[in-house]
Amino acid sequence: MPVYEYFCQKCDNEFDVKASMSEKEKGLKVKCPSCGSAKTVQVMTTFFSSSKKDSGSGGRCGPDASSGCCG
Repeated sequence: MPVYEYFCQKCDNEFDVKASMSEKEKGLKVKCPSCGSAKTVQVMTTFFSSSKKDSGSGGRCGPDASSGCCG
């Protein structure tokens, strides 16, 4: 189940909400667990995934990786 990060604009609390994708698509009514306020906004985060599969570059990809990376 995905975890979404939220921020409370009233008390500055950051918290996580677990919800299915269908629940999220229907529109979550998120309240702060600390103060109960509905003045919450979702924090946009990045998703990172890595693989231990050998790609010929030591499993790395990016500016410090060896030539032939990502391809």
